[in-house]
Amino acid sequence: MSVVYDAGVLVAADRNDRDVWADHRARLEGSVVPVTTSLVVAQVSRSPRQVQLRRFLRGCDIVGFTSEEPHEVGALLSRAEASDVVDAHVVLTASRRRSTVATSDEQDLQRLSDCLPKPVVVQSVVAGRRRRRP
Repeated sequence: MSVVYDAGVLVAADRNDRDVWADHRARLEGSVVPVTTSLVVAQVSRSPRQVQLRRFLRGCDIVGFTSEEPHEVGALLSRAEASDVVDAHVVLTASRRRSTVATSDEQDLQRLSDCLPKPVVVQSVVAGRRRRRP
């Protein structure tokens, strides 16, 4: 199944988290190209010295924030009574691709997902452990 990475996954990869790297490698070996968004990359990228992050991103498809999306993102934020544009864009990207969201911020992304006509699966990635909401 396809997956969209939120910032927590990229931060864990940058910190060389073995479980995150193993999951990423398994997806790539299974011909599944993980997705993240340009907004997530901007949120996490701080220096050209983040070698692990840049290496991790070479195996990802990075989706931009297009001029058609601001109103859809804003509407989702309004329905969820939330304010994080990056999180909303991640959830909408996953919804369009019928993908799972991998995140360290399960509660906030699940709240956004629950406001969609067809909610997406939100998978928690926590400090080397993976948890899936029942």
